[in-house]
Amino acid sequence: MPSITATKAKSKSVGVGGRGKPPKATKSISRSQKAGLQFPVGRVARFLKKGRYAQRVGSGSPVYLSAVLEYLTAELLELAGNAARDNKKNRIVPRHIQLAVRNDEELSKLLGSATIANGGVLPNIHQNLLPNKIGKGKAEISSVSQDF
Repeated sequence: MPSITATKAKSKSVGVGGRGKPPKATKSISRSQKAGLQFPVGRVARFLKKGRYAQRVGSGSPVYLSAVLEYLTAELLELAGNAARDNKKNRIVPRHIQLAVRNDEELSKLLGSATIANGGVLPNIHQNLLPNKIGKGKAEISSVSQDF
């Protein structure tokens, strides 16, 4: 003979007549997850709409813009991480970002007019300021005349 608690458990598990919890709906998937991105597609869409760049914003444009921003960020962080590792540091500081941007041709062109706070400048000494190298066994050639 079944126990009383077992019969009660059976009657509660059956969802008859609108009793009990409603069936679990499928979990919503964000647009970032659908696109396989880390950057927030919804937030970019909101900024595009609130910025009034156009009257209407298509559904694909925030996804595309998020993908571009994510790519640029990943590229910059990779180069800055390499610069930090070259300087034997574990943490990326603005100096490493500056070195990464200015040593990369395309990023330097993209961020050419940008100023990075606490970034410093690239180490560079003009050739004329360096001491003259004395050739091995060769006499110095003074072809430039000093007479004016």
